[in-house]
Formats: sequence, structure tokens, C-alpha cells
Amino acid sequence: MVMIEAKNLTKRFGGLVAVDDVSFSIAAGDIVGFLGPNGAGKSTTMRLLTGFLDADNGSVKICHHDIDTERCAAQACLGYLPEAAGGFPHLTVREFLSFCGESRGICGTSLADAIDRTCVLVDLGAALDKPLKSLSKGWRQRAWLAQAILHDPPVLILDEPTDGLDP
Repeated sequence: MVMIEAKNLTKRFGGLVAVDDVSFSIAAGDIVGFLGPNGAGKSTTMRLLTGFLDADNGSVKICHHDIDTERCAAQACLGYLPEAAGGFPHLTVREFLSFCGESRGICGTSLADAIDRTCVLVDLGAALDKPLKSLSKGWRQRAWLAQAILHDPPVLILDEPTDGLDP
């Protein structure tokens, strides 16, 4: 089953072509990495795949949902860790994960269970009641990784996922 399908993606920023006619498909179970120098268009491509940027040309389907015409359905299938994750500094990790879970329609005991499960997976329990602003870059990165997997999505898009993480 194809989980991600990109066809002829192009993105320009003024006169700069950041992504130029890129096409690929990724099947269930595949793990794919983008390699290239800074400025090659890796992060831009990931933002196009997630619907955080609109393509100038081309199309994206996530789990057979078109990112332009079925954005909510496509994004519901995604867990996304942006390159420079930040924000929500005054929330504790628990509050942040609760907010993220509720925004995805998870509530009550299902949300508490999802937070517990996710915190075990990324070893985040020690930071649950600390504000994000008080955490080191590595702990904040874990919290943002936790939000990406909290709803157990079929597709993960992780941009620089190990940046700042402890070994």
C-alpha cells in the first residue's frame, strides 16, 4: 500500500526554485531518508508533504488523501516533527501533549493512556510536569517527538529528528 505519493512537486520562493519537479512514492513499512546539502530542498519537500506549504505545481497524497483537497484527512494520518520545533514555552510537557492530543480528537482516559504510552516510548516521564521553556534542547526535542507519535499515525515525517537528542 502506498502511504506517500508525490508527483511533480515544485516550490518556488520568488526567483529561487527550492523543489524542482520531484516525484516519488513510499510504501507502508518503508523508511526513507532525504540526504543532501543545506538548501537542497529537503525540509521544503517535507513541508509540502505535510501541507504546511502549498506546492506551486504537483500533488501529494497521504494514505490516498490529496493534501490539497482532503487536507484534514491527510493530516490526520500524519505525525510531523518540524525541523526547528518550538513554541508553547509556558506549557508543561503534559499540558503540551494534552493540547496536541485534544487537537487530534483524543480525550479522557484515551488521552491519558496515549500520553503514558508515548512517554514510555521516548523516555519523557521525568519531564512531564516541567515547562517546555525550562528544558534542554534534547528534552524539548523529545516532547515534540512525543506529539508526533501521540496519536499513533500510519505516517511519520521527521525533519532532523535527532537534532539535540542525547545518545
